Amino acid sequence: MTEGPDRTKETEDAAAPAEAEPAARTPPEQIVAVPVRHPGRWVAAGVLLVLGAMLVHSLATNPAWRWDVVWRFLFSSRVLSGLWLTIELTALAMVIGVVLGIIVAVMRLSPNPIVSTIAWLYAWFFRGTPVLVQVIFWSFIAILYPVISLGIPFGPEFVYFDSNLLIPIFVGAVLGFGLNEAAYMSEIVRAGILSVDSGQTEAAEALGMTRLRILRRIVLPQAMRVIIPPTGNETISMLKTTSLASVIAVGDLFTQVQLIYGGNLQQIPLLVVASIWYLVLTSVLSIAQFFIERRYSRGTLPARQRGLFGFGRPKSGLA
Repeated sequence: MTEGPDRTKETEDAAAPAEAEPAARTPPEQIVAVPVRHPGRWVAAGVLLVLGAMLVHSLATNPAWRWDVVWRFLFSSRVLSGLWLTIELTALAMVIGVVLGIIVAVMRLSPNPIVSTIAWLYAWFFRGTPVLVQVIFWSFIAILYPVISLGIPFGPEFVYFDSNLLIPIFVGAVLGFGLNEAAYMSEIVRAGILSVDSGQTEAAEALGMTRLRILRRIVLPQAMRVIIPPTGNETISMLKTTSLASVIAVGDLFTQVQLIYGGNLQQIPLLVVASIWYLVLTSVLSIAQFFIERRYSRGTLPARQRGLFGFGRPKSGLA
């Protein structure tokens, strides 16, 4: 029969083992991540917690703090008047410092060697002498110049002013703080201006923009990212530096506190009062600095820092 061989072949093919299928892949072993132990961190944290608890216990149990005196004078009229004068000193000194600092910084970057040299000498002098000396000097400028006049240089004078009336003690303190601050602000502003790519200035000049317009519309807005953080620090530092005005009895917060504890001999409680108000003002300034920095740092901060106080997600919802 002719069908025999074919059937035999089919039978052999059926009996032949099926072609070996690829072996099933075994899942890889899961890696168990064991975090690195940091016992030193926990020890340091424990020590800090114990020290913090000891401090709180001392504040609560030590009668020498005299918290009753602190609360009695915290909102007294004399302390609040000194607080307001401190705020005025800080604001006026920073206005003078920022405005004059920008002018001096621009002069430092001027291609005119005379202008740049004068600006350098200004920064050299006011940064090289103590701010306390400058405050006292301007407060008693009438000893050196009893009369201040206006007129033609080296010629006749037309208008005369009594220096004691023109520059009283408060104005002398403002000038001392403001002129000293301008020297430091000039370096801050100069660093901010130099941080801007010079190619943008060259492109603006090619469009026919004047140097003043380039500075106002292009350079300074970009330089603010560099200028704002140290300016905020200088403002906070100025708030505390105004306590030096107590040497000339201006009547700021620290002066009022000194006058009060000079009468009742409660030095520590009154110093705590001053410290509380300085902490309150510096906290307010720090919060304002944070929002101003975020305003001028749009598009440059990491996403995790765009939320409130560095936490939270950005408004776009992107991580």
